[in-house]
Amino acid sequence: MQILNRLEEARSLDGVTEKLQAAVTAAAQPQRVRDVLHGTWLGHPLHPVLVQLPVGAFMSAAVLDLVPGAHKAATTLIAVGTAGAAPAVAAGWVDWSQLTKDRQRVGLVHAAANAIAVGLYGASLVARLRGRSGRALSFAGLTVAGLGAYLGGHLSYARSAGASHAATELTRVPSTWTSVGALTDFPVREPVVRTVGDVPVLLWRDGEHVTAMIERCGHEGGPLGEGDVTPDGCVVCPWHGSTFRLEDGTVVHGPAAADQPLVRVRVHEGNVEIAQP
Repeated sequence: MQILNRLEEARSLDGVTEKLQAAVTAAAQPQRVRDVLHGTWLGHPLHPVLVQLPVGAFMSAAVLDLVPGAHKAATTLIAVGTAGAAPAVAAGWVDWSQLTKDRQRVGLVHAAANAIAVGLYGASLVARLRGRSGRALSFAGLTVAGLGAYLGGHLSYARSAGASHAATELTRVPSTWTSVGALTDFPVREPVVRTVGDVPVLLWRDGEHVTAMIERCGHEGGPLGEGDVTPDGCVVCPWHGSTFRLEDGTVVHGPAAADQPLVRVRVHEGNVEIAQP
């Protein structure tokens, strides 16, 4: 953990990460390409899904390499895993480009380890196709991939990369109906932020209908209340551009992959009240 903490604080990597971030952003165009790679259409990040193919293929190949007479099958799996790494890498880089600096530093080493692992598997595949064993190269690749997986797990579970930063906020909204003001206090089709307890909630009124969502952006916790509102009734996060429909919280554009959590709303005796779902 001390090594990981030092890695997160390694500002010497920032020159590299900034150049790579600019290159990834330029390459992942137009917006619909980024949305596909972020997993906006899927409802959660796409990268962890795509990783299953190469990881599964490489792990299975390692097992078959220990089974007499299964060399050909292991070679086929290594070919599949090496080819399947490409889309996983693309999605991973796009997600990485929208992380905070400390996590980008760890992500850079994570990506480097995975690149070395895929290179070793590629070399193993070439050796196998030329009639040599290639087992040592593939086992070396699996070892390095294990290091990359550890760093990826650290990013996901210890540093919440890819996790919703709004989900925990939802659990802290009062479970009983709580007034946030009179209906007349809310202008039509203009977002208003109200804090309930210590949870900021973004409210949107359209005529007599009011909707409310967690104001903290699910992607990185950006303040949606400070974002621009599009003519078609969407709010754009000022930090990374995630776009959500104010009417129902649906994610329209990434990097956020999941819809923004909604809270229950009712108009009771002229007052707007909200409660936990």
